[in-house]
Amino acid sequence: MRVAAYQAPLDATHSLAVINLIHEQVLWCEENGVEILCCPEAVLGGLADYADDAAKIALNINQLNQALGPLSSQTVTTIIGFTESEAGHLYNSAAVFHRGSVAGVYRKMHPAINRSVYSAGDQTPVFTIGNLTFGIIICYDSTFEDPARTMATKGAGVLFVPTNNGLPKGRGGQELVDEVRRADIKLAKENNVYVIRADVTGSSGGLVSQGSSEIIDPVGSVLKSSKELVPGLLVANIE
Repeated sequence: MRVAAYQAPLDATHSLAVINLIHEQVLWCEENGVEILCCPEAVLGGLADYADDAAKIALNINQLNQALGPLSSQTVTTIIGFTESEAGHLYNSAAVFHRGSVAGVYRKMHPAINRSVYSAGDQTPVFTIGNLTFGIIICYDSTFEDPARTMATKGAGVLFVPTNNGLPKGRGGQELVDEVRRADIKLAKENNVYVIRADVTGSSGGLVSQGSSEIIDPVGSVLKSSKELVPGLLVANIE
């Protein structure tokens, strides 16, 4: 199966116009045989912890289905990060958008900011598209052993890691990218899985991200890695 990670521009995440950018990636994937496209954490609307009004960027599943309509594809499944509104709570979530509807959602278990507006998720689902069973682990969750281990035990051969390393200046440079790579290699080798991370890149509103998108195979080899501060797709064939 051919998969891709989209390193999206950070400044585009604060508007639903980012759907147009993702749509361009879906079209490219359709033309080039990519079956699963992973987008960054909170690529729709940005992280609620930095929003002036978190409720304004939050979507329930029905609203999300409507917003993602332009991404509908018969051949490309898109994993897309958003702020989910459910029963009075906000979750940092990633949806699996498959053939025109949301097939499932993963909710981040460890919101990274101490006083986050996000509630913590408590489920470790796996998803199956075609012959591939996979898990989703959002950003900081990838530094904990249990979510990945549980998903691998459930049969996941791939872990997609939507990420948003848009941080105050001085915290999102090469040192962070190197730290992420070490963590991803460890994650892949310990769980015998591919790790596919999709990050944001660039600067916006005092935040900056160099970009840590990459594709790691189960023995810890880096198959693809992003260029510094350059949006784009990373594509690889996985077995």
